[in-house]
Amino acid sequence: MPGRYLEEFVPGEVIRHALTRSVTETDNVLFSLMTMNPQPLHVDFDFAARSEWGKPLVNSIFTLGLMIGISVHETTLGTTIGNLGMTETAFPHPLFHGDTIRVETEVRSARESRSKPDRGVVEFEHRAYNQDGVLVARCVRQAMMLKRPA
Repeated sequence: MPGRYLEEFVPGEVIRHALTRSVTETDNVLFSLMTMNPQPLHVDFDFAARSEWGKPLVNSIFTLGLMIGISVHETTLGTTIGNLGMTETAFPHPLFHGDTIRVETEVRSARESRSKPDRGVVEFEHRAYNQDGVLVARCVRQAMMLKRPA
């Protein structure tokens, strides 16, 4: 399923993505170590057991990447030029091993480029929820998108 072109994004539309994903211990530990993040809350079960959470937390940057990745098929697959930025990123509730996330994306705005006629900018708000419907991540992302070829 290809992504959408600039003209296909309608401000206010909410896209409820079909893909969901359960997060494993391996996902969390491997991602944390690959990105040189030795935070014991992510990789040390003994340390995490003595934290207020009582168990390891999923690395929030993994959560952010997974949330945006889940959105790609129905938004930007093959139609984006690149990310311009991410703002208002928040993790209001932790994600744990075994949690399953689902994602929805709201189109906040879409406009043509002021300098290049073949593209424009779309602002998305991505939201990820765990299996209980609790919001675990949110961010606003701006992407440079192609216009439909003439």
